[in-house]
Amino acid sequence: MRLTIVSKSVNNSVNKPMSKTVTTQASSWKRSSFAKLAGVVAIAVGALVTQRIANSAEPATKIPAPAQDEKVAANHSETAVFAGGCFWGVQGVFEHVRGVTQVAAGYSGGAAGTAQYDTVEEGDTGHAESVQITYDPTQITYGRLLQIFFSVAHNPTELNYQGPDHGTQYRSAVFAVNAEQRSIAQAYIAQLQQAHVFSSPVVTHVEAFKGFYPAEAYHQNFLALHPDYPYIAINDMPKITDLKRMFPDIYRNDPVLLKTAAS
Repeated sequence: MRLTIVSKSVNNSVNKPMSKTVTTQASSWKRSSFAKLAGVVAIAVGALVTQRIANSAEPATKIPAPAQDEKVAANHSETAVFAGGCFWGVQGVFEHVRGVTQVAAGYSGGAAGTAQYDTVEEGDTGHAESVQITYDPTQITYGRLLQIFFSVAHNPTELNYQGPDHGTQYRSAVFAVNAEQRSIAQAYIAQLQQAHVFSSPVVTHVEAFKGFYPAEAYHQNFLALHPDYPYIAINDMPKITDLKRMFPDIYRNDPVLLKTAAS
């Protein structure tokens, strides 16, 4: 993934995405003038970076609850699969939701043979970076998960990108695992369109569920493990703050983390 100011660049380890090394040479008689010029440049660059960073986080939007939701009869587990840009942040948001028992980052929409990070990032596999959410519908319903997805976890008006990340692998999609989920998601998108709660049309597609393939272990729980990583701090930590502010009744302070071989 390549970003202008802060990049999400990972290859089995956490790399620093932002580095700036400046080497200057000047004669002693020019030193004072150069220092002044350097100071002006530094201020200008700093202002530009600050502006870009301020514009990076996707704003949360208050939206109505879905008019149509699933029928809950007894205690059991269900799964939901959403795609809304970089899976680090989306996973991190739903790990803080009460009633959610597990969230896995992964790939959905394409074939099993292409479900690897480096391949998916080429943008031509049909996959989208996704999350698979396991939840108890007696505590949190599918419709409520959709409300969080559309309002906090991502911006559903951005076509084939989210914030600084561009490509079909970052598209907004709901992978309905059954007919009821498809009906609820389609009805909710229509409801949001008619309510004009967003300044632009919702571009989220409700797609057929072809399978979910967990991402590599180093991607799992990334937000929880690396909250100070620049990409996370700028693009995703504000989402956790918004979740707590907008959904205090279902916010959990301690995230439910996915168990991996490394954990």
